[in-house]
Amino acid sequence: GVMGGRMCRNLAKKSGVSVVAFDVDPEKVKAREVDGVEPATSVADVMAKADIVFMCVPGEPQVRDVAFGEGALVANARAGQTLVDMTTATVEINREVASALADKGVDFADAPVARGVPAAENGTLAITVGASDEVFKRILPYLECMGEQISHCGGVGNGQVLKLMNNMIIFQTVSGIAEAMAIATRAGVDRSKVFEILSKGSADSYVMRKHGSHMTSGEYPDDQFPTTYSLKDLRYALDLAEKVSVDAPVAKVAEKRLLEAIDKGYGNFYSPVVYKLFEPDEG
Repeated sequence: GVMGGRMCRNLAKKSGVSVVAFDVDPEKVKAREVDGVEPATSVADVMAKADIVFMCVPGEPQVRDVAFGEGALVANARAGQTLVDMTTATVEINREVASALADKGVDFADAPVARGVPAAENGTLAITVGASDEVFKRILPYLECMGEQISHCGGVGNGQVLKLMNNMIIFQTVSGIAEAMAIATRAGVDRSKVFEILSKGSADSYVMRKHGSHMTSGEYPDDQFPTTYSLKDLRYALDLAEKVSVDAPVAKVAEKRLLEAIDKGYGNFYSPVVYKLFEPDEG
């Protein structure tokens, strides 16, 4: 995918070890051959050849299918291997897979990634890791091929918890800056100046500068993280909030905005597209 392919390339070019890869789209793996990546024919083929396995798929259903379904990752795992799941999914699926692998003598770490496609391209991802101290030390040199801020968050599942909170805050902030842009422009401030000026004050944030730039330009890429994925991640966060008995009304507003954007046909575009909900020609 747009993230995993770039991460695989950096791993192959920087790790100093051989890398074998599989994707449901063979062309995506073929594109990595120039980087020295060996194509695999299946998940089982990867499990037969690799000692440390990195997985990055769209979400919880795909993790479950790769681990327990047609992918049969768990069934083909062997003692001594390590699985690093870099998917943004649920804490429950991480711990379920970890438990099943532990029964086979296989270690597990959840290591979801943040900062998006440019960081995946440049090897500057932020990675939150849930794993034992021993496993974290084992995988750290390989994670450093893909990211620059690697945080050990505690045991299995904790990396996922903090990734979900990271994304929840992003989507809440995106919703808030869309409101600010709408209010400021309708009050007479030129669209090109709103976030340029706000970013010089205490309202400044990475999200304002990165996501706000798309609201300023009116350009919303369809080859980065789509709004449908944003909704998926936010709902994982809301599900976790419910499980730990925390009401999260601000996150629910962000969920409503993402849903509205998807209903308007913007689901394939980057999440700052929620600003189009405020534009007069969009009602």
